[in-house]
Amino acid sequence: MDNIARYFNVPVSSMSNTFTFLNAGILAAIFLNAWLMEIIPLKRQLIFGFILMLLAIAGLITGHSIAIFSVCMFVLGVVSGITMSIGTFLITHLYEGRQRGSRLLFTDSFFSMAGTLFPIIAGILLARHLPWYWVYCCIGLIYVVIFVLTLMMEFPVLTKNSDKEQTGKEKWGSGVFLLALAALCYILGQLGFISWVPEYATKNLGMQISDAGQLVGNFWTAYMVGMWVFSVVLRFFDLQKILVVLTALATLLMYWFTHDQAIPMLHLIIMALGFFSSAIYTTIITLGSQQTKVSSPKLVNFILTCGTIGTMLTFVVTSPIVEHSGPHAALLTANGLYAVVFILCIGLGFVTRHRLHSTSASR
Repeated sequence: MDNIARYFNVPVSSMSNTFTFLNAGILAAIFLNAWLMEIIPLKRQLIFGFILMLLAIAGLITGHSIAIFSVCMFVLGVVSGITMSIGTFLITHLYEGRQRGSRLLFTDSFFSMAGTLFPIIAGILLARHLPWYWVYCCIGLIYVVIFVLTLMMEFPVLTKNSDKEQTGKEKWGSGVFLLALAALCYILGQLGFISWVPEYATKNLGMQISDAGQLVGNFWTAYMVGMWVFSVVLRFFDLQKILVVLTALATLLMYWFTHDQAIPMLHLIIMALGFFSSAIYTTIITLGSQQTKVSSPKLVNFILTCGTIGTMLTFVVTSPIVEHSGPHAALLTANGLYAVVFILCIGLGFVTRHRLHSTSASR
């Protein structure tokens, strides 16, 4: 962030606001793709995304204004939203029952892996005094691989008049809306928590910034490991019941973290929190996709959209809290949001349809 701010000669605080365009692009793409999947073939969308990626990276390299940078961030967000929504829908379309959850977790673990690896790659490139936009060139290389795989693969064709789509027009039920609200609260709570952990650790606990950063690193490392573990474990349990257990554990662990000041214990607590939190969001999406007999792209994208709204609201909600009451209050707010998710998951048990639609497929 500091390198980009110096490149454009603006304060870091102003520079960070431009990344809102990235989240806005993701949100717009996920929301619109609920309908576009039925109009524009999936393969064509991914090819179009590759072209947009090339244009955005070219703009980052050649552009020298905040306006161009913001537009490129929005375009990159659109590409990310297209890829994310198509990838998630393909998993829900290809797999049924409990296998759907385990496959989603396995694929999502690579998002966490990227979140671990790309900061390291960025650090190496910047340490060698290479321009900051080379980091985005590396991201572009990943999309080259996606582009090549797209050309080699066949994708399902979605049309409004297909038999499957007619079946998918059944009413969603209240369970979908409970899960959508749970997705929003969970992402808002998770990002609100992890975004202010370093500030809380340095200001309230007197930790060094490097040690505070290690807390965040421990969380995401355990999160990635948890995804791999639960991709196997979820096959053997009812998804709604294990979701209640995971949200309860995550809520209690976050409460413990916000009320304990022993530094060694905090490292252990946040690792446990990352581990047990790892399967929550994917399980919410999986349960949502199982509320209808046939997985609907609109339904899946609706839940993804709600989760993305939670991402965009993170600093809108937490920044005023930190400004008036400090980072500890933001962590307590995140803990409250986790508790709301727990309550929603309990309520889901009374209205969920996933057992009706996945019993035969899960055996």
